[in-house]
Amino acid sequence: MAGLYLEEFVVGHVFQHTLRKTVTESDNMLFSVMTLNPQPLHIDFDFAARSEWGKPLVNSLFTLGLMIGISVNDITVGTTVANLGMKETTFPHPVFHGDTIRVETTVISVRESKSKPDRGIVEFEHRAYNQHGDLVAKCTRQAMMLKKAA
Repeated sequence: MAGLYLEEFVVGHVFQHTLRKTVTESDNMLFSVMTLNPQPLHIDFDFAARSEWGKPLVNSLFTLGLMIGISVNDITVGTTVANLGMKETTFPHPVFHGDTIRVETTVISVRESKSKPDRGIVEFEHRAYNQHGDLVAKCTRQAMMLKKAA
């Protein structure tokens, strides 16, 4: 498994994730339909053409999921017990069909669990950028991570 254990995280370390994804119209439509989100800014090209953006916006919850998903292979695959929460989630720039997203993650804090000796909590800040370097999403996430077996 590629995921890191609690003891392997270093506060301040920045991961530059190598996976990237170009977001397609199908990604946006499928996500919006699967989540029963009828927002015309995402799924109605005529409506979106008359908005300030002039074209459909990618669903921001897709962007959030993609941002965290891109990080998984490098840091948490197989070693996460659970996501505990996300806060300070922002979307400072819209994502459009055809944008290519890259992600970086900073380790904010690491601590052992007070009640479960086999795990601890890591706080991450994830940041997603488009191909122009514009910050398109940011969030702070806490994850419960396994410790190495003794």
